[in-house]
Amino acid sequence: MSTTRNLRLGPLPKTESIKLTFACPSARKADLDRYAAMHAQTYGEAVDATTPIPHMLEAFIAGDRGGQAPRLPN
Repeated sequence: MSTTRNLRLGPLPKTESIKLTFACPSARKADLDRYAAMHAQTYGEAVDATTPIPHMLEAFIAGDRGGQAPRLPN
């Protein structure tokens, strides 16, 4: 039985995606691999290292009030 972890990201929702490519230091890739493994263990659904990235960015942007641009209505 696994211990409960308190991850900032909850279960990941299924969303429409657009593919982007980016480069990061190897240390960040290792961090993402570890986070994905902890997330999979916590929520019981396997994810690769790239799956949490959009959700992490969303959480970061939502928490950075100074960096948010006003949103225009659709």
